[in-house]
Amino acid sequence: MFKSLFSKYMTAFMLIILVSFTMLGAVTFTNLRSYIVAQREDAVEHTSEAARIYLEQSAAEDGTGFSQFVYYRSDALRRYLSTLTDYFGNLTIIVTNPEGDILLTDAGAPVAVGSRISGETVSAVLSGESRQKGDFGVFPGDYIAYGLPIRTADGENIGAVMACSSAASLNELAESLLKTIIMAFLWVTLATLIAVYFISDKIISPIKDVSKAARSFAAGNFDARVPVVGRDEVAELATAFNNMAGSIASMEETRRTFLANVSHDLRTPMTTISGFVDNILDGVIKPENQEHYLRIVSSETKRLSRLVQQLLDISRIESGSRKFTMTTFDICEMARQIIISFESKIDQKKLDVDFDCTSENMYVSADRDAIYQILYNICDNGIKFARDGGKYRVSITQRGGKDYVSVYDEGIGIPEEDLPHVFDRFYKGDKSRGMDKTGVGLGMYISKTIIDAHKEEIWVNSVYGEYCEFVFTLTPSKNAPEMSGETALFDAVQ
Repeated sequence: MFKSLFSKYMTAFMLIILVSFTMLGAVTFTNLRSYIVAQREDAVEHTSEAARIYLEQSAAEDGTGFSQFVYYRSDALRRYLSTLTDYFGNLTIIVTNPEGDILLTDAGAPVAVGSRISGETVSAVLSGESRQKGDFGVFPGDYIAYGLPIRTADGENIGAVMACSSAASLNELAESLLKTIIMAFLWVTLATLIAVYFISDKIISPIKDVSKAARSFAAGNFDARVPVVGRDEVAELATAFNNMAGSIASMEETRRTFLANVSHDLRTPMTTISGFVDNILDGVIKPENQEHYLRIVSSETKRLSRLVQQLLDISRIESGSRKFTMTTFDICEMARQIIISFESKIDQKKLDVDFDCTSENMYVSADRDAIYQILYNICDNGIKFARDGGKYRVSITQRGGKDYVSVYDEGIGIPEEDLPHVFDRFYKGDKSRGMDKTGVGLGMYISKTIIDAHKEEIWVNSVYGEYCEFVFTLTPSKNAPEMSGETALFDAVQ
């Protein structure tokens, strides 16, 4: 993985650097060449202009023919031309007659006196088309040249002066610039290679740790975790993976506990039912005692039925096939009926029962059977875990546009560390199974799912060893009681 990602990163960076340096070199060379060419053109123009003025004035003072004047004063004129070339830079100056014969050059000129340049070039210079490019027919290579006619006071063309600058310096500039760019490219590439290597290693190492931990998970080892280093996005990924790993490990533990609980809850009643039925059939149990044992069999059968129903509810909820029918009903009346149904259990524990409603009748809009299932389950849990003679209160109040249904009991309560998991699937706080021998940890999960599907809320308040209170909300119905038969289909899983 590391080599693959490193090669991809390196290829991308190399392409970016190569394109960037190519564009930078092209733009830099073009601009620099344009600047140097402009400078050389100005130099040859000023040089030829200065030579023309000097030659015209000197020839006028001499009074002889131009060719004779140049011939006899060649040494002095050559020194002057060399001074101009030294002042304006690496230039060459030639002086010709109107026919194109070279009469004079500066001391460092690569051409000899007596050579001839093309007639077209001289004609162009004498006609005033002074700026010329080329070798004038005598210079090898590419030259930048500027020529001016030499005239008498009467305007007669007596010769021409031309200043030339070789373009070889531009080639040298290009070579130097190319070498500089190549060296910079190599250094930047080396620095990029080192930087990309360490950056890739820093990024990929945690990913490799995540991959290794994922393989451990696939092998059944749920204790693997990824080290979290720093506070960047990779660290966030490692943290998220560890959180996910913790959740999976917790779910796996919950699943194992659930399977153990379900196995126990299925095996115990089935063993009881099978044993009593076999004893009755074998005549071990006397006829006068058979009714008692048949009632036990009936109770265990109902217990199995409740367990199966809860498992079916879970399956329907998770598949999204459970639908809710919204009706208008009296939540206070439902609560009264549920409390009455627990009368014998309440009397056995001698509970101090308090029932409180804001008004005699409070109508809500919800699925009646689903809310009955929730309220019945919460009331049953409250009675089951309340201490003998403790306070037991069911209250229904209205505030802020919501009805609040609360079931409170004084008893063992719920430990603080268990509170966040009360509504988790298959979670059962009474792991010892000392008090709750009938549940498997699905009731509160189902209740939470139903409440969520109604877009309501449910929560628990508890102090361990003192009390426990479950509260959920319902929406008051806007319909009159006689309209409670109207229903609307509501999807259980949003």
